[in-house]
Formats: sequence, structure tokens, C-alpha cells
Amino acid sequence: MNRDEHASAELVARYAAGDPDIPPDRLWAVESHLEGCEVCRVRLADVAPPPVAALSAAVWAALEPELTAPPARVRHWTRLATWATPSLVPWLIMTLLVLFAVVVLELVLPSDAMPSAVLLLAPIGPVLGVAVAWSRGLDPAHELIACTPRAGLELVLRRTTAVLVVVLPVLLLTGWLTGDSAAWWLLPCLGLTSAALALGGLVGVRRAAVATSVLWALLVVGPAVVRNAVPVVLVPAAGPWWAAVLVAGAVVVLMRSRAYVRVDNW
Repeated sequence: MNRDEHASAELVARYAAGDPDIPPDRLWAVESHLEGCEVCRVRLADVAPPPVAALSAAVWAALEPELTAPPARVRHWTRLATWATPSLVPWLIMTLLVLFAVVVLELVLPSDAMPSAVLLLAPIGPVLGVAVAWSRGLDPAHELIACTPRAGLELVLRRTTAVLVVVLPVLLLTGWLTGDSAAWWLLPCLGLTSAALALGGLVGVRRAAVATSVLWALLVVGPAVVRNAVPVVLVPAAGPWWAAVLVAGAVVVLMRSRAYVRVDNW
């Protein structure tokens, strides 16, 4: 049976009656044809036996309200999932609690006891959020979202923006309470996030974010606590260098935009 050739009335009637004597090749051909031919499906419905017609009518009556109802809730959650993931909620709560504890600690301890914890931790705050946003094991809608047309660089930037929109105001508030100006940590914060995304094009965004956070803790936070001094990378004079890191990371991300379509970057 050609694709443009309709099934004969006899074959449609035999198929509707469930004739076991239809040759397998013709049975496969008519079933394949019915999938794409509305005319033959209508002819099949007209000659279907009463029990089959009654069953089809009952199934359609039960499914029609759900099929014709506007899926507003589905669209709402799908749109939300492109900007955030439910796994971010526990992380945001933990971040708020940690920053609250840091503020209390800095207000209680003498100012010269150790470098500002807000200053040391602020640059990796969004980076950790990006790691959670791209964790395959923590995102229940991973397979669904990863298969969408926007699952590449656009989705990476959407979820990174969602993290920054939530984290930066909290960091600004804690910095204001502890007296740590954003001029000290804002550019390092954006620069590290950009560097983590650029590295994510090679090893995966989650791995890159975790690696960036670990290296920051080992190379910057640890020595600063031991020496009881603000690290050189967090002084205002380092701002131009962090701006260069931010721009370089953004350029690498744009040049390697196709790399973020790979599933392993999830």
C-alpha cells in the first residue's frame, strides 16, 4: 500500500472486525497507513462493530475534558523550571541561615579576630547556587527540561540569572549589616561565576562550579583565616583584574555556546 493510496473498503472492514486471516504484511501496512490518514480513520470508525464503537465513545468521553482543558498549571511549572528548579529552595534556605549566622558571628566577635566572613564567602555564593541548579540528581525534571529546545546556553544563563537575582540582594544586605562594601566582593562574585560557567563548557557546569568553590576555599579562604588578613584578590585594587576575568569568561561562554547542549553538562 502506497502512502498516498487509501485502504480499500474491504480491507478496512476486515481490519475493523479483527479478521485473523489478514496477511501480516497487509495488516502492518494498513495500521501504518491509519496513523497518518484521517480519511481512513473516519471510514474505520464508521464500520467498527458496535462494541468497539461503544468502547471508543466511552474512552473519548472520559478523556475529552482533560484533553480540551487549557494546561495552565503545566505551562506555569514548565516556565518556572526554565528559570529555577525545586532543588534551589533548600539551598536558598541554607544560604540565608549561614549568612545570618555569619552576621551574628561578626557582630559578636571583635573586629580584628579574623577577616570578614561575608567578604570571604560572598564571591562563591552564586557559584554554589549554580552548582545546585545544574545538579542532575537534585532536579526531578532534569530529563524533561534537558530535552527542550532551550536546554542549551539560554537555559544556563536563565538559571544563573535566577541564582544571582536571589543571592546578590541577600549579600548586599549582609554586607550592609557588617560594614562590608560591595566594592570589595561584587566583581569577584561575578568574575567567579563567569569563570565557572566558562569551565562548565569543558567539564560540565555542576563540576565546574564545585571545583571553583573548592579552589576558592583552599587558595583564598584558608590562607586568609590563617594569616588573619584580607587576601590580595579581595582588595579594591584587584577590581580591574576581576573585570577582565568577567569579560573573558563571558567571551568563552559565548564562543562555546554549543557545548552547553551536551547532556553531560547537566
